[in-house]
Amino acid sequence: MPKKSVKKFRGTRTCGGGTHKNRRGAGSHGGRGNAGSFKHHIIRARMRGQLLGNYGFHRPTTVKMDFINVGDLERMTDENGHVDLGLVKVLGKGKLSKKLTVSAAGFSVTAKEKITAVGGEVVVA
Repeated sequence: MPKKSVKKFRGTRTCGGGTHKNRRGAGSHGGRGNAGSFKHHIIRARMRGQLLGNYGFHRPTTVKMDFINVGDLERMTDENGHVDLGLVKVLGKGKLSKKLTVSAAGFSVTAKEKITAVGGEVVVA
């Protein structure tokens, strides 16, 4: 087994590191911790699995709700006169000529009036 080359430096002042000012502090190896992960240590960061930029899911602060007008409900009915819209708000533009049962996430005041005026039913889901 060969001798380790470090043994020949034992007893010298800097152990082969040049002047006594070299190899001092974090500046000699590019910073402490994750410093330079996306600059001069980018390859090391990629090999460690560190990701660049934002990642993950951020819940939106508001839930945007789609909408539909009363005038468009008649073409969406099934054979029993039911309309199930899910997360949709019904607005009051248009006319309704037949009796419907409409279930949706929300209704405007005029939409409720127009649906109940023809004998329909409003279900807030």
